Amino acid sequence: QVQLVDSGGGLVQAGDSLRLSCAASGGTFSYLSMGWFRQAPGKEREFVAAINWNGNRAYYQDSVKGRFTISRDNDKKMVYLQMNSLKPEDTAVYYCAADRHTPVGRSWYNPGEYEYWGQGTQVTVSP
Repeated sequence: QVQLVDSGGGLVQAGDSLRLSCAASGGTFSYLSMGWFRQAPGKEREFVAAINWNGNRAYYQDSVKGRFTISRDNDKKMVYLQMNSLKPEDTAVYYCAADRHTPVGRSWYNPGEYEYWGQGTQVTVSP
């Protein structure tokens, strides 16, 4: 069983940066595919970024490309989401997610693909 704990959210102004962290325990972290999703009030949960087991492949939602960077440290069992140039439309609860398998194609973007979830961390970006 994998447990994920998200942290690092907060209230920032447009243009600021935040780094989200996700600490994993249980399971073999280096085998996990990891993702970040977000959910704004009244909206469905949406894909933000994902990274494969060794960090040499990353995937991003178009709206965050060039602003967000996902990374992982397998020794520390951590995954990060560096968010720069934040915009009010980035406001949401952000969730870390893990999949014991390697998603194929568009499955990377599907929240149903991921088996384990963090509790979420709120990111609020003011204009």
